[in-house]
Amino acid sequence: MMNLLQKFKDMFSSESFSFGLDIGIFAIKVVKLRLLKDAVELCDFVLEPSQADLALALKKITDSYGIKTASISVSGSATVVRYVVFPQMNVEELKQSLRFEAQQYIPFPVNEAHLDSYILKEGLPDNKMLVLVAAVKKELINQRLKLIQDAGIKVNSVDFDSLALVKAFNFNYSKEEYGSAENKTIALLNIGASMSNLNILENGIPVLSRDIYIAGNNLTQKIQEAIGIDFKSIEELKPNIDKEKLDKVVAAAESVLSDLSKELRTSFDYYESQSASSVIKIFLSGGGSKFTGLKDMLANLLSIEVEYWDPLRKISIVDNINSEKIKAISSQLAVAVGLALPK
Repeated sequence: MMNLLQKFKDMFSSESFSFGLDIGIFAIKVVKLRLLKDAVELCDFVLEPSQADLALALKKITDSYGIKTASISVSGSATVVRYVVFPQMNVEELKQSLRFEAQQYIPFPVNEAHLDSYILKEGLPDNKMLVLVAAVKKELINQRLKLIQDAGIKVNSVDFDSLALVKAFNFNYSKEEYGSAENKTIALLNIGASMSNLNILENGIPVLSRDIYIAGNNLTQKIQEAIGIDFKSIEELKPNIDKEKLDKVVAAAESVLSDLSKELRTSFDYYESQSASSVIKIFLSGGGSKFTGLKDMLANLLSIEVEYWDPLRKISIVDNINSEKIKAISSQLAVAVGLALPK
């Protein structure tokens, strides 16, 4: 079975370069990293709009950038990530146990899915351990693999969007850096076009992951309904937009973010009901998070500190990459960076 949790395994590719390929609804993101002994270097990146013919778009990118192998990811309703407390056991015993108990953790038939697990934390009270259980429908995997392989790309590994985000964040930020309090529980919120990925990390270890179907498209639709103009046009006209229209834009955005914040609060409350800790900060990424004022609106709605994070913070950048351009779009590359990182 394909290893869905490669991100948690400390191993380098035999090649000195690694590609992460993130296929979104509206954009294809590719990151090319050079893996050095003591550092990681960004050598190239792609951020291209998706097309109706996705296979053709991928083939063009492959031909233009010489991509031969890549790590990819999946997300959505055909995937599930659960964090389960098991009795202490070794890896082989865990695999045997999951064969009989997996169905209670995933919402679709086990025989229709690829299933994997990873031990996150051992030595819990009562001789327990925390295990990440992940599953994806075979149909989704087969479709994605065919798409990638038809474009002439060999797939190195298949991960989950949410877990690629965790890997990218933990590579760039140590837990000492993201909270001054003793409680080091934070949330990662990646707002894409059609979906937002949420992860809760406790001292750097993921303990809750979910996909939320409120994202950038919802913002755009509400704004269009409010003033008849799309998000991109608003951003272009913003310096000259009149106050009445701007107020309508803000009100439309707040209505969407209010719905999103309710989903986030539900997740936070669930986590906090199972733990002695609480979420102290939200770190934002994703193209849908760039709406002006979004960070402050979320902070006010949730009464939690919110800030953006940089998936290239500890990655050096080659001289021929435009530093201003990469800075402007780096937040959209978070998943691709996580996929390309070696560990």
